[in-house]
Amino acid sequence: MAKAISKKKCFVLDTNVILHDSSCINHFDEHDIVIPITVLEELDTFKKGNDTLNFHAREFARSLDALSHDHLFDTGLELGEGRGTISIRLESEFHPDIERNFSRSQPDHRILNSAYTLQLERKNRNVVLVTKDVNLRMKARSVGIPVEDYTSDRVTDLTTLDRGIRMVPEFESKLIDKLYSLIPEIDAADLPEEMAPQPNECFILRRGSKSALACYDQGMQLLRRVEKRTAYGITPRNAEQSFALDHLLNDSIRLVAISGKAGTGKTLLAIAAALERRKQYTQIYVSRPIVPLSNRDIGFLPGDVDAKIAPYMQPLHDNLGVIKNQFTDGNKNSKRIGGMLELDKLKITPLTYIRGRSIVKTFFIVDEAQNLTPMEIKTIITRAGEGTKLVFTGDINQIDHPYLDSHSNGLSYLISRMSGQNLFAHITLQKGERSELAELAADLL
Repeated sequence: MAKAISKKKCFVLDTNVILHDSSCINHFDEHDIVIPITVLEELDTFKKGNDTLNFHAREFARSLDALSHDHLFDTGLELGEGRGTISIRLESEFHPDIERNFSRSQPDHRILNSAYTLQLERKNRNVVLVTKDVNLRMKARSVGIPVEDYTSDRVTDLTTLDRGIRMVPEFESKLIDKLYSLIPEIDAADLPEEMAPQPNECFILRRGSKSALACYDQGMQLLRRVEKRTAYGITPRNAEQSFALDHLLNDSIRLVAISGKAGTGKTLLAIAAALERRKQYTQIYVSRPIVPLSNRDIGFLPGDVDAKIAPYMQPLHDNLGVIKNQFTDGNKNSKRIGGMLELDKLKITPLTYIRGRSIVKTFFIVDEAQNLTPMEIKTIITRAGEGTKLVFTGDINQIDHPYLDSHSNGLSYLISRMSGQNLFAHITLQKGERSELAELAADLL
């Protein structure tokens, strides 16, 4: 009689899972964890450097060393009450089924072999390979290995992401009039019960020919009118941008996420707001992660470090150029930007160079945030000191990172977890404002 399959699973971790989240071993509940020795070898190559991958490699090595015990290479080490074991699996002979289709030289194939042979040994257990590599998942399925993505920080349903804007088509006429009075605000008690506004939620209110833009202030318990404002020469072109700029200029909102497709003005508005609020901060940082095209490291590019990173930072300089072009040559606002750059009061730099620095009284903009992992987003936010404002911009449908998608990237995670918090505001920009051609390309291509 065949043994019953245990409900307790055995998860074999790929290297990219650990590089994505160095604390991943804490998220498998009562199930056992197996680390192939090949994974440790790969992590060893990531130990040196200042990138987030290097940080995760070092952090995991420290965590594993703290657990270090002979049982790691034997029956496994208990991780605690209600949790499973963790063990390191040494290299084994390639099984003929694996060797027939996959070369021994690839680390991925050695990890695949470890999972396959473990599955044969533990017939009464569900052995599951966990990897963020789509190709490795397909290879595992081809030889009958159950496989999963690492999903502890994954947003399961993107339709539940708060857009930050709500249309109210039949709002009470006299309340709209009140928003245009000397005191342009409505007490929360006077709002329709079904409206149930969330902190910093924005509204487009309409009744017949009347309309108004408004935002809910949870602290003051009121709905206030949002006016079209200009920030350092940049004026919003639509309601969405007006809401975004209102959040960016609101000192009580310390964390802002602006999502939207290319050409909607995310980064431009953020930089303009930072310049407008420059006197309240000691420094403005504008940064973005470096994700080389075709997954080729920037070391392949010619020149010194500055020359290598310049192409990745150029879009940020382009946005700064648009702002400068709002003014005539010799205008004090245009000259001020140059002076701030020279004095490092305004700094455009790769996100890699930010690690380890204290972020105090800084207007900190992170562009292309969809290419960050949830752990990287958390790391940045938890470094925010007193008087700092953090702004994350990006397009959750435009992922360049090889192991992230619209569900697992840091920007989606941030929006899903922070919505409803008083210190947080989010706006999704949908209307492109670059040109009719750019809008057409963003929609159709």
